[in-house]
Amino acid sequence: MKYKIIEKVQPKDPKAEKKQYASPVNAGNLTLKDLARSIAANSSLSRGDIENVLTNFVEELPVFLKIGMSIKLGNLGTMRLSLKSEGVEKGKKFDASKIKGVKIIFTPSVEFKKSLGDIKFEENKK
Repeated sequence: MKYKIIEKVQPKDPKAEKKQYASPVNAGNLTLKDLARSIAANSSLSRGDIENVLTNFVEELPVFLKIGMSIKLGNLGTMRLSLKSEGVEKGKKFDASKIKGVKIIFTPSVEFKKSLGDIKFEENKK
């Protein structure tokens, strides 16, 4: 994986000298069709069949997340929703107007994390 060096201000002390950090270089985008083509090359299914399954998968995820389900994706990990809300003092009524947003939480499985354990890093010289 290629990385570049970027300078960042220190959030705890904005006046302090900037520090250098590694930032991943985006190697491009992969579409659902590209992913389906890659999977099809290692499968007895056609690219169209795989793309159909992936498209349906992406369309169904929100349906189940919205009703509060955690979705276990095998060795990939688990997806669930989390809420951002204002706090209300104890004894006062909480209502939905205090909910300010929804976050999608993805927790990778141990197996998936291990599959990334042998990653090699190379500085992007551009």
